[in-house]
Amino acid sequence: MPTTLFEAKPYDPQRERRKKIRWITAIVVILIVAGLGWHFRYWQYEHRVNRFFEALERASSSSSATDKENNYEQAYAIWMNDPNWKQHPQQYRDYPFGSFYLDWGPGGEWGLIKTHKVIGTVPPPTKGNSTGVIVGIIVNERAEQSHIWVEKKDKTMHPSPY
Repeated sequence: MPTTLFEAKPYDPQRERRKKIRWITAIVVILIVAGLGWHFRYWQYEHRVNRFFEALERASSSSSATDKENNYEQAYAIWMNDPNWKQHPQQYRDYPFGSFYLDWGPGGEWGLIKTHKVIGTVPPPTKGNSTGVIVGIIVNERAEQSHIWVEKKDKTMHPSPY
């Protein structure tokens, strides 16, 4: 049965206050979640680069030749985003494991990698159709930073062109 104006419930300021608090809380929670999502939007790429450098550090600190090789192979698998790369090395003719070892092994530009720190991730300076992100790293506490390009679509890594 419909109610009329004369049968309406009396105004309850407590109820209206609770309703207002719920709306404000919902808006604040949505803003916080959106802010955290924006702040950590590149976390997966930073994490991948961090895992790569951790594998290189393990290779540098390994005492046995077998452990060293296994850690460099693990780093190569992260670089190529293919844990089964040994089963189809023909797919990686452009950058085979030997070239990777020359670049990132003891004789590479950075030498034995003992420490690293991921300092942040930025989109490339060109706007529009960027296919990856740039992850900045400090290697062996050098003043010069290393920049790694991580492709968004397949999570492979390359030296940054920027």
